[in-house]
Amino acid sequence: MLRPARNSRRFRNSSVLAAVAVGAVLALTSTTAQAATPAPRHYVALGDSYAAGAGVPGQSGGLCLRSDHNYGHLVAASLGAGHYTDVTCSAAKVKAMTQPQYDAFIRVNDPQLDSVTADTDLVTLGIGGNDLAASDLGLGELVATCIAGAVVNPLGTPCKDVYHHGYWDWKTWSWQYGNDDLAQRIHSSIAPQIATTLRQIHAKAPKARVLLVGYPSVLPADGSTCVLRQPVTPGDVEYMHGVLNELNAALKSTAAANGATYVDTATPTRGHDVCSDDRWIEGALPGSPAVPFHPNATGEKVMADAVLAALR
Repeated sequence: MLRPARNSRRFRNSSVLAAVAVGAVLALTSTTAQAATPAPRHYVALGDSYAAGAGVPGQSGGLCLRSDHNYGHLVAASLGAGHYTDVTCSAAKVKAMTQPQYDAFIRVNDPQLDSVTADTDLVTLGIGGNDLAASDLGLGELVATCIAGAVVNPLGTPCKDVYHHGYWDWKTWSWQYGNDDLAQRIHSSIAPQIATTLRQIHAKAPKARVLLVGYPSVLPADGSTCVLRQPVTPGDVEYMHGVLNELNAALKSTAAANGATYVDTATPTRGHDVCSDDRWIEGALPGSPAVPFHPNATGEKVMADAVLAALR
């Protein structure tokens, strides 16, 4: 009876040693991960409604619609930031970085770059989508144009026809397109303005790590998945999906050319667009608290995870 007892003790001792070893490995891994991403002393979040978490509880910032669960707040909490400044604001265009933002003559936000100072060591910037539109409505203009067009031309591409100047060519007996206003704005206006903004951030905070956050997968590549789900024609869904892809590509190249890290949020949110069964981006009639065609709380969390991954 003594031999089994010794074997039992050996087993228990081995188990204890194994547990200690596993614990040591986990502790080392955790320490290494923390060391790879030190807590920022002063983190500043800049951007538009996607960065603000518009409509996601709880809301603050008046018409800026900032959420305390937007990706900036989640990143700051995860990193244990010493000081966090959130000046994101819904409807912001790139000019809102250096100019006050107004809504119906009401000043809703100060110039966002005013919050970036010499001691800032982390900046996230999510901007550019609202500059696709010529009006102050920003992305709201594009959404309204696509929805209104679908009412009168449900089988066509009314939104694409507006921005890509579609017309019927009687000579070739075919539908033709002219210049694409949205693509032109991306390359001739949005990208250069954001490049200037990145240089301004570096000048104000020379030691800051700067992340340019892209837009999530708002729309699917296959427009047919949106039939009877969203009030936009399949053709326009695919057109706008392409526009957002082109915008993200421009943001990525602009970041690389101006000392910033691009954060891809389109890939981790793919398959959870406004037409999916498991939406992280809400549609025209949100099922979770969020502004239409914007990330819900889960979407903001996934975007935060993408930012954290880019910081490692």
